[in-house]
Amino acid sequence: MSDEIHIRIAHSPDSDDAFMFYALTQGMLDTQGLKISHVLEDIETLNQAAFEGTYEITALSIHGYAYLADRYALMPSGASFGDGYGPVVVSSELLDREALVGREVAIPGKLTTAHLALKLWQPAVKTRIVPFDDILDVVKAGEVPAGVVIHEGQLTFQDEGLQAVVDLGAWWREETDGPLPLGGNGIRKDLDPALQRRLCTLLRQSIDYALDHREEALGYALRYARGLEDDPVRSDRFVGMYVNDWTRDYGQAGRRAVQLLLDRGHEEGLLDHRQVAEYVEYA
Repeated sequence: MSDEIHIRIAHSPDSDDAFMFYALTQGMLDTQGLKISHVLEDIETLNQAAFEGTYEITALSIHGYAYLADRYALMPSGASFGDGYGPVVVSSELLDREALVGREVAIPGKLTTAHLALKLWQPAVKTRIVPFDDILDVVKAGEVPAGVVIHEGQLTFQDEGLQAVVDLGAWWREETDGPLPLGGNGIRKDLDPALQRRLCTLLRQSIDYALDHREEALGYALRYARGLEDDPVRSDRFVGMYVNDWTRDYGQAGRRAVQLLLDRGHEEGLLDHRQVAEYVEYA
């Protein structure tokens, strides 16, 4: 009987996640007896799967984490921050915050940080959940007046003839003078603490490898660059937006930003409890 430990890493099928997990999931690191496999699902599916503790390591929305902290702690690296940029509310017509009062906005999932940030920006919107990669289409078709785009759509919406109503990351920067924490990686709390710390170190090594071997890792990540497969310049820009020094380690500033978002969500009645973020440290 093998004593090999199987670790499933679940993340979104987008280029920034693929980039940061490249070395760890493609055999570039010595995992010392750990069997690593990865699962690709959209972030809302991952948020929902996390309620069952399905995967040992999973990408989580910071919004979703507030309801998942009993099962998962945050790893100290691997976060996606919008540092003056982030999810973009787009429309086919010229709109502003007041014009969306009582109107329906497409969101990529109930527990996404895009949804939380939208409601902090304009609490009076109505929302419709739409798969993240269909939001540009439903806005173009006039099914909803606006939608919140995440992932590569933040760079491609203008190609579709749409315009920005607000960049929620830029708005958050004006509000708080800090970055908008969008997502992180959760590690299951029931794993052995030594294994948790070891996996945190491996993830940090994977991120460092990708940033140090950027062209190699980007070549792999391009296969997940929806709408940017043939545009390496913008693909590189997108990856750089969400895999950078914030991703290597939250740092104290990043951890403060996470707590501020969770606290603000609770203060505004969007989270039903105050969640204090918990982190696992490196081995």
